[in-house]
Amino acid sequence: MTAEHSEYRSGFAALVGRPNAGKSTLINRLVGQKIAITSPKPQTTRRTVRGILTRTDGQLIIVDTPGLHKPRTLLGERLNDLVRANWTEVDVIGLCLAADEKLGPGDRFLATELAQVQRSPIVVIVTKTDLVNPDTVAQRLAMAQELATEVGLNVADYVPVSAVTGEQAEVVADVLMSRLPLGPQLFDPATITDETEEALIAELIREAALRDVDDELPHSIAATVDEMQMREDRPVEKPLMDIHATIHVERESQKPIVIGKGGSRLKQIGSNARVGIEALVGVPVYLNLHVRVAKEWQRDAKQLRKLGF
Repeated sequence: MTAEHSEYRSGFAALVGRPNAGKSTLINRLVGQKIAITSPKPQTTRRTVRGILTRTDGQLIIVDTPGLHKPRTLLGERLNDLVRANWTEVDVIGLCLAADEKLGPGDRFLATELAQVQRSPIVVIVTKTDLVNPDTVAQRLAMAQELATEVGLNVADYVPVSAVTGEQAEVVADVLMSRLPLGPQLFDPATITDETEEALIAELIREAALRDVDDELPHSIAATVDEMQMREDRPVEKPLMDIHATIHVERESQKPIVIGKGGSRLKQIGSNARVGIEALVGVPVYLNLHVRVAKEWQRDAKQLRKLGF
């Protein structure tokens, strides 16, 4: 079966859910490669990341969205607007509910909003099933059905999944694909994301920084790539890519936290980030990191524009 086959399907599916519902881990599993950064810290996802799964029966473009949350900053408001905008532009919505947590006010708020603006089929995806026993998974599925009935959300399918182990991941792909309209391939079959290499590298740097600063300042960190190019005068068999990037924080007091004593923490962030970056670009990398203060950037429209939000 090919893209020209009369039964070929193509379109967009948005994964939505409250922060830390496992959306990014799931999209990475579905496309078979890391394109969205992950972290146990809520609100890790700050941009719309599209992963592309191409099969013989269709092409599924999976949109990973930031977690819908109560915004405290201008950035938070913009992220929520981004989530809601995606609801109206996709062919199917996957509502992600974490199996290791009881349904809470955030889940109810999201389900209620989806019910009010429902324009696309809804698939409830119960994530993180590897963290609980089968009885708990069954309870979460039942609770999800009760919630949908209460708020008037019309759900097409319910699917439990573990993105970590891969159990049921193919079923999720099948269900989402089945809800797409008939149509041709929208992207080259070799493409797995439409994100630029620079954007992916910046996110890998931010992921490494989030991993290392623990709970000290997760929401205050942003990252940008200033320059990247292959180093000249290198032997063909020994290529090296030079990447110069900046980690942005909001206050002067946060800068030494990221740098660490004698630059130790910044070196560790660079070392951790380089592993993912080299896997992405396929060549050894020299990564040069700087830390810059972008005062209160989450609340400043001008700063947000500079940082790509």
